[in-house]
Amino acid sequence: MRNMLVTGGAGFIGSNFILEALKDQGKYNIINLDILSYAGNLENLTSVEEHPDYHFEKGDVCDKETITALLQKYNIEKVVHFAAESHVDRSIETPEIFLKTNVLGTFTLLECARQYWSQLPEGYQNKTFLHVSTDEVYGSLGEIGLFTEETSYKPNSPYSASKAASDHLARSYVHTYGFPVLVTNCSNNYGPFQFPEKLIPLLINNILNNKPLPVYGEGKNIRDWLYVRDHCRAILCVLENGNIGEQYNIGGHNEWTNIDIVRLICKYMDEQLKLPESKSSSNLITYVKDRPGHDLRYAIDATKIKRELGWVPSETFETGIQKTINWYLENKEWLSHTTNGSYQNYYKEMYGNR
Repeated sequence: MRNMLVTGGAGFIGSNFILEALKDQGKYNIINLDILSYAGNLENLTSVEEHPDYHFEKGDVCDKETITALLQKYNIEKVVHFAAESHVDRSIETPEIFLKTNVLGTFTLLECARQYWSQLPEGYQNKTFLHVSTDEVYGSLGEIGLFTEETSYKPNSPYSASKAASDHLARSYVHTYGFPVLVTNCSNNYGPFQFPEKLIPLLINNILNNKPLPVYGEGKNIRDWLYVRDHCRAILCVLENGNIGEQYNIGGHNEWTNIDIVRLICKYMDEQLKLPESKSSSNLITYVKDRPGHDLRYAIDATKIKRELGWVPSETFETGIQKTINWYLENKEWLSHTTNGSYQNYYKEMYGNR
């Protein structure tokens, strides 16, 4: 059994990853480190909170003493680093927290793991630090072309710039220290447990509450969409079989314009809620002023991970979005707790400010 530290494991992708990793019982002993910010929700992990191979620790990735203590306490061999501020709009309003968490936090984890592992008799043998990143570091594509692992970085928001910086830090540790780093860059994720500030859960929640469905500009921005459980399986694949020092793009092969996504979700929601055409949720679509630096198109070339590791996504956007909508409709209580922040009061009672 490998002892694995997962940072940001109460967040959207991190919690899905933990649930996926624990399916293979006896393979990983998972320590979930999360500061429980507004987007960290332990309700995501209710089903495994008593699992013998799962442990939760509240803490900050920027806290060197906390990280060092956890590495030693659990004899950590694998680190999977999800913890990050990730919402572009928030990065435009408050960029400082993005630099702190995404850059300083990544540096702290890298340096603590380097110092701890380098002092062990076996050194870096059987150790892995997997840094999870985004396709937004590459900037914006034109109407054709795909992001490959060789694409130059051209971030266009404080969020993507902070992730680009953390990617470079991780890469530098490979070349400077021989540190066992892997980097993954994924396309837009969607699925269960996504905080409803992001497009898809925001649309679902707004339809349920008869609120406007905001669409930036003309809705022509294009994204490549990846079902979160497909992403998590890809990360496990890279963690177990990836070549140290390599970077792997993870994409869903699902390019959609924002407006087409909104219309498809409206269609499926109308069917699920049995809304008549006169009361279609598409009537809620509202075009709003485009945000600054809004990249036109992202699209991932995932040839490398398919060729070298044999991973391909199992969900199309049509199948994944139906699973996602069904999950949110079946978990309205989770959605209510998340949108009104009531789960945060529970954390304060349970964990205080520690």
